[in-house]
Amino acid sequence: SLLIDPKPGRPSEKNAGPNASVDGYEIIDEIKKQLEAHCPRTVSCADVITLATRDAVTLAGGLRYAVPTGRRDSLRSNPADVNLPGPTIPVTDAIHAFEAVGLNLFDMVTLVIGGHTVGEIHCSLIQDRIADPAMERSLNAKLRKQCKAPNDPSVFLDQRTPFKVDNGLCLEVLRQRGVLRIDQSLGLDGRTRGIIMSYAKDNALFRRKFAQALVKMGTRRFLSGRAGEIRKNCRVFNNGH
Repeated sequence: SLLIDPKPGRPSEKNAGPNASVDGYEIIDEIKKQLEAHCPRTVSCADVITLATRDAVTLAGGLRYAVPTGRRDSLRSNPADVNLPGPTIPVTDAIHAFEAVGLNLFDMVTLVIGGHTVGEIHCSLIQDRIADPAMERSLNAKLRKQCKAPNDPSVFLDQRTPFKVDNGLCLEVLRQRGVLRIDQSLGLDGRTRGIIMSYAKDNALFRRKFAQALVKMGTRRFLSGRAGEIRKNCRVFNNGH
């Protein structure tokens, strides 16, 4: 649903605030173009995203894992449907948000930390952490300096290994060096700290559990059978509406 382009009078999930910084759509377009040339109307855009995610995780040092396919593409893309946990969400609310889609406490911690082990965030979204006196002093000073630059610059979510899918963020969180409020909260909350500690001690465990959680998340509530469609162009519905 995220891939659908908005039209005048018809917004899509791309218009939703939490999706404003998403990019890379042209990569999905190129993958889909090649797939349609070789096996038309066979691989959905939903499966393309799922497979591309697996390959991105693998290329960034994560585990290569098997991905179930067979998803169909949605016939709906409405910004009102976008309800993503924000960077300051309390742990309890995060637990409930993931439970609502069939994911448990371990899934939540693994997906949140794993999803933040690579990537950046705009300074405007971490002002609460920069103002937190508990943040490790040298990181705090570094972020304050970086965020003074104009035009709302971005900083790495994982300050240890920002381009690698590994347990580096867990190690950072245990040192009060979590850039996001939710990441740091997971390292402090009694319900989740033990999970963070276990991953910090064992990178192989983290990589394995992250792969398992991605597969589990990717099999929640997807369309199959005759539901939805297999789009020819990921940016538009087949009937254009």
